[in-house]
Amino acid sequence: MTRLTAREIVEQAPDGWVYLLGSLRTRLRTGSFGTGLSLVNAIGAAAEAADHHPDLDLRYTWVDVRLISHDVGAVTGRDLRMARTIADLAAQAGVPLERAGLAGLEFALDTPEIGKVLPFWEAVFGGEKGDDELKDPSGSLPTLWFQRSGGDEPRQRWHPDLWVDPSEVRGRIEAAIAAGGSLVSDEQAPSFWVLADPDGNKVCLCTWQDRG
Repeated sequence: MTRLTAREIVEQAPDGWVYLLGSLRTRLRTGSFGTGLSLVNAIGAAAEAADHHPDLDLRYTWVDVRLISHDVGAVTGRDLRMARTIADLAAQAGVPLERAGLAGLEFALDTPEIGKVLPFWEAVFGGEKGDDELKDPSGSLPTLWFQRSGGDEPRQRWHPDLWVDPSEVRGRIEAAIAAGGSLVSDEQAPSFWVLADPDGNKVCLCTWQDRG
């Protein structure tokens, strides 16, 4: 299967879906556990028939859905077809799809010695090691990635990277500034914006945009 570009994904995805951290996601606002369970069963049957299986997180009043073609590690046409199927099943059940507020979280460590510190975090965190990251195969824990920096400049060692849909960025920046924070840099926008709290602790708001 062919990997789709971010632009292809967001242009072809059904309403109510967002592209975050390499996957398609939505929230099915079921309103009750029973409705959610019934919908999960319907999605499961459709997934078995298509031999393509989403990640489902059943909660009391909602179901979170994540789609990715695990064999290629990216979103493909199979995921778009399954997203449309799930949207149809939700419509039949009278369940709306929500995209507002969906986000993904990673943590980055600024260090000049990635090779030196990564084995420690691998021992503590576990997971699968890449050249500059540790991933939890189950997806339960945020990815830790290691960002090379200089050795002398003052820096915040750890910072969160919060991945959101581009439509969420402006509102979150405005709310952060109203809460006493500041916009440190938009030099890399729309890939990411750097914000800081009143104490100077930084966070990056990240999107899929301008990432090749």
